[in-house]
Amino acid sequence: MIVGVPKEIKVAERRVGLKPPAVRELVSHGHEVLVEADAGFGVGASDADYEAAGARTVPLAADVFESADMIVKVKEPQPNERAMLRNGQILFTYLHLAPDPEQAKDLVAGGAVCIAYETVTDGNGHLPLLAPMSRVAGRLSVQAGATALESVHGGAGILLGGIPGVVPAKIVVIGGGVVGENAIDVALGMGGDVTVLDNNVDVLDRLGRHFGPALTTIYSTAAALEDAVIGADLVIGAVLVKGARAPKLVTAEMVSKMHPGSVLVDVAIDQGGCFETARPTTHTAPTYVVDDVVHYCVANMPGAVPRTSTAALNAVTLPRALALANKGVVQALTDDPHLRNGLNVCGGLVTDEAVARDLGYEYVDPMEALAAL
Repeated sequence: MIVGVPKEIKVAERRVGLKPPAVRELVSHGHEVLVEADAGFGVGASDADYEAAGARTVPLAADVFESADMIVKVKEPQPNERAMLRNGQILFTYLHLAPDPEQAKDLVAGGAVCIAYETVTDGNGHLPLLAPMSRVAGRLSVQAGATALESVHGGAGILLGGIPGVVPAKIVVIGGGVVGENAIDVALGMGGDVTVLDNNVDVLDRLGRHFGPALTTIYSTAAALEDAVIGADLVIGAVLVKGARAPKLVTAEMVSKMHPGSVLVDVAIDQGGCFETARPTTHTAPTYVVDDVVHYCVANMPGAVPRTSTAALNAVTLPRALALANKGVVQALTDDPHLRNGLNVCGGLVTDEAVARDLGYEYVDPMEALAAL
């Protein structure tokens, strides 16, 4: 199989779909790998590094899309990339389709076989291809929030961890999953006064046992959430519903009651965001202000640390990419129901229930769609 790796073109996105060691693995299995020139610049990988691993570098993204049987990316394809996809071509990347009807429309029209990292599962019901970036984003959320709290960035001028004799910032984490747990870890490590809300008592019990009495755990109700948000200096939205739009848990009214200079970091913005006042931002313009509250809603947070993020991502995507290349997409997805859960669009059909429901498409069983290829 010919595997293509284009350079990422989303604003300030410096990750890459495959690093040279991953390319070497694919080549060792008999596959050809095409890499767009300078695709690895952000992770410190030169064209010479890729060529030494056995890849062939080509000057343009169009060269990659034209020749490759499978495209391996990081972020969702941008409009000009979607226009280059062809019927039956495999796209293996993050998609986040539920809040992005235009992307879904283009992918359905194009006929490609689109496998989303974020809906691939494992035997424990976890999301193994989403988890590494969730860990990175959770940790970054506290760093971003701490910076936004500084007065020079529009915040209230509060040091997140305080100092002896001065109280630290009050940090509220909404959601105790992978993002939330990593945010809590960093926030406590920096000395913050941290509270987590979740509607799963087992999750709260696990977090309470892990972090001990330094962490306040609260069962999430509308009243408890409002009280916590209004009194917070920093709120981190860490909510996920697999494949679907994130629920709007923090209302505009709640935001209007927060004190001036407080900060919201919406890690769920890739899936539409869990704050009613949230809208996607970029690393070049990461924040905006609503009702004197600073909003940080960067849609590709892990892109700020591309070397760490790409290494972590390749560790979980490479075995699946090898399966797709070695077996072909139909056999690979037939053999592995967990990888098959990543199939979102196939030959013009929507094969993820949450995406179909949120965007108004007819849902088609993945096996039925694969049989039609």
